[in-house]
Amino acid sequence: MSESLRAELEQRGAMLEGHFQLSSGRHANLYIEKFRILQWPDVTGELCAEMAERFADAGANIVAGPTTGGVILAFEVARRMGLAAIIAERKEEGAGREFRRGFELGPDDRVLVVDDVLTTGGSVRDTVEAVRERGAEVVGVGVMVNRGASPDFGAPMHACLEVEVASWEPESCDLCRENVELVIT
Repeated sequence: MSESLRAELEQRGAMLEGHFQLSSGRHANLYIEKFRILQWPDVTGELCAEMAERFADAGANIVAGPTTGGVILAFEVARRMGLAAIIAERKEEGAGREFRRGFELGPDDRVLVVDDVLTTGGSVRDTVEAVRERGAEVVGVGVMVNRGASPDFGAPMHACLEVEVASWEPESCDLCRENVELVIT
């Protein structure tokens, strides 16, 4: 599905070429706009079906996703697996994520963590840590697109699409030197 998925994302305007400043501050010539994927229920549904199928035998009893895009994915993957979905929100004070709004997790829970576009892995890492802080086990991590990150979450990981995206520190960015207009994402 990867080649057809990439073509589909390009056609629908989710893979943008140009000069972008990423949330990390680094610059890149390719940006994957998750909301241009999530706006299409057919493509999002296919990606969620792939994640649900990949982790069907992982023994999960709940699916968790970080705000914002992970909320939609957690809901749809959980729906396809017949499980509940919960949300890991940014902590109100300090770094990391936490489960609020009455979401319960404990030592008997086996959690599949899902997210949209994996860039540095920070949102997923924070969600995994929030799950483990509650004593639950992470049985897998599923993402729509991996932009070339290779973090170790201590659980099997699956990306529906792998895309290598080169990035640079601003001071060594050729696109800056060429005066290509910078888009802040």
